Amino acid sequence: MSYSDPENEEEWMILSIRLDKKERKLYHLFAESEEPLLSVHEDILIRFRLTKGQLLTEVQIEEIRMEDERYRAYVLAIAYLGARPRTRKQIEQYLNRKLFESDNIQYALDRLEKEHIVDDEQYARQFAAGRLKNSLKGRRFIQQELAQRGVSKEAAAEAISALDHKVELASAKKAAEKKWRSLKGDTFEKKRKLMGYLMRSGFPGDIVKEAIKSIDLIGEDDAFEEDDGLLLDN
Repeated sequence: MSYSDPENEEEWMILSIRLDKKERKLYHLFAESEEPLLSVHEDILIRFRLTKGQLLTEVQIEEIRMEDERYRAYVLAIAYLGARPRTRKQIEQYLNRKLFESDNIQYALDRLEKEHIVDDEQYARQFAAGRLKNSLKGRRFIQQELAQRGVSKEAAAEAISALDHKVELASAKKAAEKKWRSLKGDTFEKKRKLMGYLMRSGFPGDIVKEAIKSIDLIGEDDAFEEDDGLLLDN
């Protein structure tokens, strides 16, 4: 039912409030129409003290609707973060797929950063250390992965510079040993293939040299030692 105040601003009375049958904490507010006047999260319902019999103007309805979408973007981002840490860029992409408006996405992202729930620098440090230890990938590869996840160049570089040389060498040695068993050819050819593999895996030249030397080789070719220095100097 709509009303008019002395200034001719139209108002709607909330005639009923119903909990959504599928979505938890979502409430539908009805006036006269069969379609909801508003659909809001439970927290917004409480914040605006929305009750049966309450009158709402168009301005109030629009204000509540905007605040609800902003809040739902924030809540959805929190749920998305529940599985594992994410970067600001990953959350932005997720909310874009959910068709939230850009301003509401930025509101959610800014709030998450202000509350230190999203921290790209911390994410970069944790991700880099974990990947180095568990993925058999080197710092160059990990830096590319951070860039793909939307981490800034500065934050990625800082995280990479903090990586432990000994941990990276251990990872390279493990990767070398695992790859060595599957390589075909004579010793010289296998070492060349192993070098290429380790470089593509993101390990720097000095680490690659040490990892290759750690392999227990039979009939090691002295000529290779002259070549590998040239190949790894770049």
